[in-house]
Amino acid sequence: MKELSIDYIEITNEDVLVTYTPSLDVINYSYTIEKNGVKEPPVFVNLNKQLDITLNETGTYKIEIISINKLGEQKVTTGNYKIDKEPPVINVKNKTLKTKAKKSINLLENVTASDSNDGDLTNSIKTNIDDLNLNTPGIKTIEYSVTDKAGNTTTSVAYLTVKENNENLILFGQIGIVILFLGLVLFLIKYIKSIKLEKRFSKYTINSYKNKSISLLDNIHTDYLKFINKLSKLLKRSPIMNNMAKKYEKYDCMFEKYDSMDFVSRKVVFGLIYIAIAITVSLIASTILTFVEVLISFILGFYMLDIIYILKYSKYKKKIENDMLSAITLMNNAFKAGKSIIQAVELVSRELNGPISKEFERIGKEIMYGIDVDIAFKRFKDRVKIKEAVYLSSSLSILNKTGGNIIKVFDKIEKNVYNRKKLQNELKSLTSSSKLITYVLIFVPIIFIVFIGIINIGYFEPLFEHPLGIFVILISLIIYIAYIIIVKKAMKVKV
Repeated sequence: MKELSIDYIEITNEDVLVTYTPSLDVINYSYTIEKNGVKEPPVFVNLNKQLDITLNETGTYKIEIISINKLGEQKVTTGNYKIDKEPPVINVKNKTLKTKAKKSINLLENVTASDSNDGDLTNSIKTNIDDLNLNTPGIKTIEYSVTDKAGNTTTSVAYLTVKENNENLILFGQIGIVILFLGLVLFLIKYIKSIKLEKRFSKYTINSYKNKSISLLDNIHTDYLKFINKLSKLLKRSPIMNNMAKKYEKYDCMFEKYDSMDFVSRKVVFGLIYIAIAITVSLIASTILTFVEVLISFILGFYMLDIIYILKYSKYKKKIENDMLSAITLMNNAFKAGKSIIQAVELVSRELNGPISKEFERIGKEIMYGIDVDIAFKRFKDRVKIKEAVYLSSSLSILNKTGGNIIKVFDKIEKNVYNRKKLQNELKSLTSSSKLITYVLIFVPIIFIVFIGIINIGYFEPLFEHPLGIFVILISLIIYIAYIIIVKKAMKVKV
């Protein structure tokens, strides 16, 4: 047996054609393909014909041929054919990078590359950094490429956001904030010292009977009210603002010093305060806000005050609702004593405290100025929007038009309101445990997310870096909000 060998091929990413031409004296032959150290079953060829073997898959091959002639057997063994068609893998950790104009950045800190045959290829990564203009703002496309020994090439893309280099502007802003803060601290120190000196010398001086001095906070509040008044006069020139102010007329009863336009003015002021806070925070973080970010800050501040208004108005209505039974009882007793409606209204405003007293005082003033009783109570009903006010307004409207025994009517109103309040308290006690479970289930996901974020800060980052992750977040929020609405509707019992 004679052993022959063909030249060794190191590595390639192309198909390899191995040709074997038997000599004329060969009667038959067999060949065995060994792939990655595993031999396949031998294949026998009975004819004296040329053999062509195509190797087209990734792996390390060796071919053994045994030919038979009149003299015996002859063995031919090829060298190793290494075929690598698997491209290397590029791992880009963050595909959205940020930098500032005219500032150097190392793009390879973000990338690693590896190959199944060649191992780590991170040092062989090439980028198109030389073709990018990093001196102008905009979004630049970074191309990473790497080639293994077999010639397989892989490319990957990342996006570099180049922002304007506002370091000087940020520095001046930060210095301005520090100066403003130091000035405020010095002013407070000086103000506190002046108060202490005033207290020290007060025992040696004679004060007037009436102290007409105004404190610093009172001065600030007075100036604030003046500014709100001037801003309201300016906003009243706009029809859009006038239409917006009509939505806040129901809040007039809560704040005596404001009219409906003053609420809009306060919203504008809060929006400007939010912008100032956002700019201050951005300067501390060494960034500059874009126009969109400034607009978002203003919108947040503008509508944040609506939440405060709604909460205060809800609390205001709750107090009126709790005191309505007392008001109806007082009015009923007044009618039994032979007093008129205006006298009954004055009795409620005088005997009760809180919002209900202010509302009935307002009703009394409206009746004194010539407004009909039923219209005054209808306006009261439209302001507070509670069922007790609807009963009261509807009953007085019917009595005013058709007449009747007002004492009997108010007896029935008092009894109905009392029974309704009693039923509400019973339902509240029966559903308190269910409501507690509901609130726990509502806040558990939020607490879970907060705890996960504390334990692993970057756990949720992939959701924000991929469009599919953002879609998942939106779907989760929709499901969560729908869950809250459904649970609230299920737990709500109308009496």
